[in-house]
Amino acid sequence: MNPADIGFWALVAEDFRTHGRNWGSQGFWTLFWHRFGNWRMSLPRPVRPPFNLLYRMMFKACEIFCGIKLSYNVQVGRRVRLEHFGGMVLGARAIGSDVILRQNTTLGIHSIRDLNAKPVIGNGVDIGAGAVIVGNITVGDGAIVGANAVVTKDVPEGATML
Repeated sequence: MNPADIGFWALVAEDFRTHGRNWGSQGFWTLFWHRFGNWRMSLPRPVRPPFNLLYRMMFKACEIFCGIKLSYNVQVGRRVRLEHFGGMVLGARAIGSDVILRQNTTLGIHSIRDLNAKPVIGNGVDIGAGAVIVGNITVGDGAIVGANAVVTKDVPEGATML
């Protein structure tokens, strides 16, 4: 689920630039292991097990040390910036390109009755600190979700949710 129009290492380099060329950026490392998790799935099954083990260990390390949960099965676009670290649970169906997410953001299900009802975040969306976006909804391109907003309904393109 890495973007098809760019290779793995070019994508990693772009993520590095997006995070200010900061090797210590928790957002960069979380995206790196997310991208790695997707890349490993392109390998033939017989050679995949050591890469699976490495991915699982580093996914857990990102949760513990970076405070960010981003599973490889979330489709993530290009130039996504995990602006601040900590308290991020990013369980969306898709996150578009040029998206900014800040600390304590939750993307995920609204109810345990439907574990697949996750949001889709459009391109160019700006999500403030502490925002909660849950359910089978879409946040349209260029929308702004303010700090501590709780969003449970579709957000139109270019709209601001406070």
